[in-house]
Amino acid sequence: MLTKRIIPCLDCDLSIPKGRVVKGKKFKNIIYAGIPEILAEKYYKDGADEIVFLDITASYEKRRTMVDVIERTAEKVFIPLTVGGGIKTIEDINKILNVGADKIAINTYAIKNPGFIKQSSKIFGSQCIVIAIDARKTGGTKSGYEIYIYGGRQETGIDAVEWAKRCEQLGAGEILLTSMDKDGTKEGFELNLTGKISEILSIPVIASGGVGNPEHIYEVFKKTKASAALAASIFHFDEYSIPVVKKFLKEHKINVRI
Repeated sequence: MLTKRIIPCLDCDLSIPKGRVVKGKKFKNIIYAGIPEILAEKYYKDGADEIVFLDITASYEKRRTMVDVIERTAEKVFIPLTVGGGIKTIEDINKILNVGADKIAINTYAIKNPGFIKQSSKIFGSQCIVIAIDARKTGGTKSGYEIYIYGGRQETGIDAVEWAKRCEQLGAGEILLTSMDKDGTKEGFELNLTGKISEILSIPVIASGGVGNPEHIYEVFKKTKASAALAASIFHFDEYSIPVVKKFLKEHKINVRI
């Protein structure tokens, strides 16, 4: 049985020097949560399997992502780091990998230029290329779920399930699937969408959006084929620790690395 991964997510706002971690609800009502490299080191020591950094305004502000933050983090954190936000060239990917990241996440630019998925996966390998999907239930597509870009600011009319399939065909090695409806609500994952996408893909799917307690993580692993669970609020604000979550999962027969 494959080991399920627990992945803290650091949504980063770089509008101040050195950046800060923030958290919102349904991509709005943003509040401060900490300093990126300090939180990352804490989660590494607590037993996180990987860490995801998302520069949440890079694409909207049309700037490159957070090389300095990743460089400082990689000096002290020795688990896989995935970095997303504003990535649109091979040079961008090179810079991020060269300072210590292991994977890159693409959202907006992948939608605008799907060929970039194929190009980047050929150069760096599929295992390096994560496609981030921000989806909302609108009823306006075949599956009922539509993709949004620019940090959730712009709808695309693209079906989330169909896009996930295409990303795999183009060479993506993983999908980071965020439910905008569930984001920050602490009501549990969007099981229907996560189930639809994880069922049809052979590449790993990371479930994101809605974690409020360890039971929600157990539920997404039990009811879908998600390979990993992403969480933010419950870790940032010390509601639950990673060891507590993993102990709960282990007790409920979910295979996790302790």
